[in-house]
Amino acid sequence: MCIDSVKAGKHVMITGGSGLIGRYLTSLLLENGYRVSHLSRKQDQFGKVRVYRWDPEKGILDPVVLNGADYIVHLAGANIGEKRWTRSRKEEIVKSRVDSALLLHRVITENNIPLKAFISASAIGYYGASTSEHIYTEDDPPAGDFLGSTCRLWEEAADLFSGSGIRTVKIRTGVVMEKSDSALAKMLIPARFGIFPVLGGGRHYMPWIHISDLCNIYLKAIRDGNMNGSWNAVAPEHVTQKEFMRNLAAAMGRRGFCPLVPGFMLKAALGSMSVVALKGSRVSAGKIIKAGYLYKFDNLPDALNDIMVR
Repeated sequence: MCIDSVKAGKHVMITGGSGLIGRYLTSLLLENGYRVSHLSRKQDQFGKVRVYRWDPEKGILDPVVLNGADYIVHLAGANIGEKRWTRSRKEEIVKSRVDSALLLHRVITENNIPLKAFISASAIGYYGASTSEHIYTEDDPPAGDFLGSTCRLWEEAADLFSGSGIRTVKIRTGVVMEKSDSALAKMLIPARFGIFPVLGGGRHYMPWIHISDLCNIYLKAIRDGNMNGSWNAVAPEHVTQKEFMRNLAAAMGRRGFCPLVPGFMLKAALGSMSVVALKGSRVSAGKIIKAGYLYKFDNLPDALNDIMVR
């Protein structure tokens, strides 16, 4: 199926639309002639986008607001790196992803809403917090740690739509490259002072993706009726955390001081959440490339140079 032959002008409803990915994706969809609306806890206007209120915790979602929606892009979920992983925070991270998808599925199926596709965010955390020589593909099983279990439950909730005959796509996302509101934005804080810390030896991999490529993969998932199941959204280039920091210093035009931050210091500061910064393996982009996606930014220097001048 040629995605260019699909007619624009359809209605896309986004959950978590005010977040980083949601904002960029909303702009891209509007530029491509789609009508976009958001589901949010706050019924505030978001530019040219109509915002409808829902409350997944209380199970509140008026089915009327879903009438006419052709596609749902489900991005809602508590920020995994915002707070320490206490027991209650872990529960919040899981429930915010799973319960919201369950509510959407219940309302859509009970009201026979003819959805064309359900496109859910997921993460490369599906493969777990580990550093190995293995290159993970979509065929690999989920890991048994917190990240792997969270993503497995997240995707199982999305799979309910597939079981109901709705085309379902799950986008397993790497570290998103964006300047103002992302993991990169946090790295830029010490970088502005010429400090580019190498974490725990820096030999673990950092699967990354430019925000533009990520949003265009979501656009492809909407347009391309052949896309089903799980898809890795990472750049095809593999870099370690140490290599990443060296590239960041070069993109900022600095020689850079790259101090080694021992793993035990991060564990003391972040607790169990430190695995996000200390672990990482290579993740394959082969499936999405084979499906015809052409990356705008397939190497880190180009991606960082673009972001630095935005």
